[in-house]
Amino acid sequence: MAKASVQGDLPDDLREAIARAIGETGRPVQNRFEARRRARDAGEDAIAVLRSEGYYAYDVEADVGDGDAPTPLVRIEPGPRFTFANPKIDWLNPAPDEDTQTAGLKAMAITVGAPGRAADVLAAEGLILATVQQRGYADAEAEERKVIVDHADDSVRPTFRIAAGELVRLDGLKLITRGRTNPRWLEQLSTWKSGDVYDPEDVAELERRLLDTGVYEAVTVALAPKSDATEAGLRPIVVSLSDRERRTLEAGASYSTSEGFGLDTSWTRYNILGRADTLKAVARVSTIDSRLGTDLSLPHWRRPQQTLKLSASAYDRRTDAYDERGVGVSADIQRRFGKTSYLTYGGALDFSHTEEKQTTTLNPLGRDLVILSGLGVLSLDRSNDPLSPTRGWRLDTRLEPTLIAGDDTLPYLKVESQATGYLPFGEAARTVFAGRLKLGTMVGGMIPEVPASRRFYAGGGGSVRGYAYQAVGPRLSDNTPQGGVSVLEASVEIRQRIRGRWSAVAFVDAGAVGTDQFPTGKDLSTGAGLGVRYDLGFGPIRADIAVPLDQRSGDAGFQVYISIGQSF
Repeated sequence: MAKASVQGDLPDDLREAIARAIGETGRPVQNRFEARRRARDAGEDAIAVLRSEGYYAYDVEADVGDGDAPTPLVRIEPGPRFTFANPKIDWLNPAPDEDTQTAGLKAMAITVGAPGRAADVLAAEGLILATVQQRGYADAEAEERKVIVDHADDSVRPTFRIAAGELVRLDGLKLITRGRTNPRWLEQLSTWKSGDVYDPEDVAELERRLLDTGVYEAVTVALAPKSDATEAGLRPIVVSLSDRERRTLEAGASYSTSEGFGLDTSWTRYNILGRADTLKAVARVSTIDSRLGTDLSLPHWRRPQQTLKLSASAYDRRTDAYDERGVGVSADIQRRFGKTSYLTYGGALDFSHTEEKQTTTLNPLGRDLVILSGLGVLSLDRSNDPLSPTRGWRLDTRLEPTLIAGDDTLPYLKVESQATGYLPFGEAARTVFAGRLKLGTMVGGMIPEVPASRRFYAGGGGSVRGYAYQAVGPRLSDNTPQGGVSVLEASVEIRQRIRGRWSAVAFVDAGAVGTDQFPTGKDLSTGAGLGVRYDLGFGPIRADIAVPLDQRSGDAGFQVYISIGQSF
């Protein structure tokens, strides 16, 4: 129940704001003394709300009802709502240049005649300061403002007093912490030249670039104080870096009834070369895909926001459709534009031996191949979380021009694109509708010329749940997955938070693999199921069970999937 009853002719929004400020209690009034104390406290809360909302000619009376345990009362006459008039800025010496003064006035964003809310006065002062600082006056401060509340014409006249200080020009970087980072490499990341006017966005961008490397526990980037200025009046940017542990060892596991167990381990070494580099050795043992490899990542390679990644691996894949053993090397460059968008391009060279069944005779066919492939990927991420998004969207488009040599010779272009979207409903996004659409095709490649290991497949935990890995699409006469040169997948999920860290999911997946450049409706297979999620803090553990709605010979009645992260 409310701590005090609010009486008076008030606008609904004002009454609600006052009621929230007064608050509620579960303890009833015991005597008249306590009732009067509650009424006085409620009156003070009401006055604070009235003044903050522009009501300065108010009449507030604290009172109590009848009886030994009366109801605390607050009678309120709000009076007229005061409005803004003649807002001004007093620029204290030294004043900034005229363009900055004009920008400050524009940023103030106080409309004459608008309600004279206290929050709008504070917000306007903050906007003025931010605008002045963005134009190079890094030491700008707000002195005590003057706000005249005139009862003669019910007006509020704010005057902001801003000390902009001197225009700040930048020097280079100053690294103040000892660590493994080479200062010469660090200097290449600055977004300004000596003598440039200070811009806080330049400082923020340098901090983002250092955090993006993933090799630091903490990064601090700030303008040096006036006392550190050079003889020419230039001020450096001070950088403090806290290195993470030199080495980390990680392990992960997954399981599904169709793909079996998978165990992943990685050993990572950070900043060996003193330029925020990462060297990782990875090992994976699983039913269908085992590999041993190493990756080297060089962030901000040759230019900011550009990462060079070098990889080498040996692999052994054993699937229902084919077996493949080989070694491969790859190199790609990833360029970031914006905060979460990337363009990646590069190439790979593989030497492999594949074993697959011939389409017509089902006889084993072994191929020793040299595969040279290019890579172009555009990734746009406008979601709010990498492992468990609740709003936004993602788009990935991938091009792989490929030349196969060895026992066979074939050039073709592989194209894939996937879009996902997330729409929240209800309080705190407790319900999320998620959708996924994937399309893929090969230009210049046909069955059986394209090796089985390079074809499109569908089915499994990250594809069409309810079906085994590679089980969606055309099959040979002995039920072996054939794969195709085109693919279509679609998924919808309803994710519902239940209680605490637990959530439930209902989903429908559909997919088709075609032997022509575009799948047809007759190729479509659909699965549906339910799942649970347990939030670990950084992301969820998921467990799904799904059934095939277009069950064919050889398909199990259901499939179970357990892994970390949402399905998409």
